[in-house]
Amino acid sequence: MKRCGIKCVFLAVLLLTGMLGLTGCKAGPLPLQEGEQAFQVYYLNSAMTRLVPQQYRTMTTDTDQLIDELMQSLMHVPADLDSQTALSDKVAYQGFKRMDNVLYLFFDMNYTSMQAEREILCRAALVKTLTQIPGVEYISIYSGEQPLLGTNDAPVGMMAAGDFVDSISDVNAYETTELTLYFADDAGEKLYPEKRMVIHNINTSVEKLVVEELIRGPEQQLLKPTLEPGTKLLNVSVNENVCYLNFDASFLNNSLEVRDYIPIYSIVNSISELSGMNRVQISVNGDKEVLFRESISLNTMFERNLDYIGGMEH
Repeated sequence: MKRCGIKCVFLAVLLLTGMLGLTGCKAGPLPLQEGEQAFQVYYLNSAMTRLVPQQYRTMTTDTDQLIDELMQSLMHVPADLDSQTALSDKVAYQGFKRMDNVLYLFFDMNYTSMQAEREILCRAALVKTLTQIPGVEYISIYSGEQPLLGTNDAPVGMMAAGDFVDSISDVNAYETTELTLYFADDAGEKLYPEKRMVIHNINTSVEKLVVEELIRGPEQQLLKPTLEPGTKLLNVSVNENVCYLNFDASFLNNSLEVRDYIPIYSIVNSISELSGMNRVQISVNGDKEVLFRESISLNTMFERNLDYIGGMEH
């Protein structure tokens, strides 16, 4: 047999290196076909400390069928993904109900037996996966036919994707806070408190959370919203016990059937429930020289006003 020369060996190495380069190079995702949709389904990493998104493609457009598909995908991890389902295998999924833009998910009693850290991640996986479906904006979880309860046995209520900021990459970076929010009575003349538990990133301003929850509206059926759903909060800052809120022009487009002062003091009284918050300054696109509903000047420091809270004795 002829021995291969140095040149031959060099060529063989080049050829082998090229082949390894080709096999080791991963192609990007293929373009979507006509009529195809892509969704992110969220799983847990192997250490159960963060969420892992995985693309799921489908031609399905029917909302209820999409919910079924994404739930099945969420409960079954692809074989080539080193992850696990956010939902414990001891928990039985019992179906869903959809009303308007709210999706109600039903599980057996084992849902509440999950460890708190995993349950928060599971909550986030369900919400972030399913609110991608057009027409589904909020998720409400039931365990054993009862609404899911948070700390202090208060109902968790409806959850939106925005409740889980930047996805949950580290469960220890999140906490649950109880907020006291003020919404209008049926006549739109008085404010009444509603307690709400909110999961949020520890780096997220609680003052910002309060305003975002007010924009989401009340969960109690007897109360009315005070801010339009399209209201946009541009930024929040706090200095020397004063909370500065800057909205865009949508704040002025408040046509809800409530008295003029109700939206203002819904914000002010809710913010004032936070420790150390004494006054609130509201501006629109950075401008304080604005009249709200052509009757209330924003060029003032608003303080808590108990006169607008129903059931208060003076």
